[in-house]
Amino acid sequence: MFFKNCLRHFKTVMKHKWLVFKLCCKAGIPWRGIVHDLSKFSPTEFIESAKYYQGGKKSPIPACKQKEGYSKAWLHHKGRNRHHVEYWYDEFAPDKTPVIPYKYTVEMLCDGLAAGMVYNGKNWNNNTQLEYWIRKKDELPVNEKISNLAIEVYTQVSKQGVDKTITKDNLKNLYSKYCS
Repeated sequence: MFFKNCLRHFKTVMKHKWLVFKLCCKAGIPWRGIVHDLSKFSPTEFIESAKYYQGGKKSPIPACKQKEGYSKAWLHHKGRNRHHVEYWYDEFAPDKTPVIPYKYTVEMLCDGLAAGMVYNGKNWNNNTQLEYWIRKKDELPVNEKISNLAIEVYTQVSKQGVDKTITKDNLKNLYSKYCS
């Protein structure tokens, strides 16, 4: 069963990476799409994620946390991937949640959309990420400017779709509006 889950997890990760890559290309940051989530192939992340594989419908991380009390894969992942808000959080810094640089913020937005598409499958719609972000934002250690930007981007996706929202010009303008 573990070997089967390894193959299934690999397929899920590759589907996610492909969607992130396509979105990052639309957003004008193709390199971030290429290198996105490479740490998921490290033994620390891959083995645990295959062990707690959830059928490709949700992340294995919460299942591991529930059983083990923590997740080595998540600790490893958030510490190596700058597109996660948790990477930037430092409770002992004067600015606990700094404004995330543009390219990582855009990668984060593309990652959120792609994760929603993969995990929700046919049930994904243009409102999915906006609803998810609003539900989770108060639990995230994220700068208010970045949170407001995410709400704006996901609201635009909700109203006009991914193709019209995820463009280099639109994202640069929104980042400048909220974060400059």
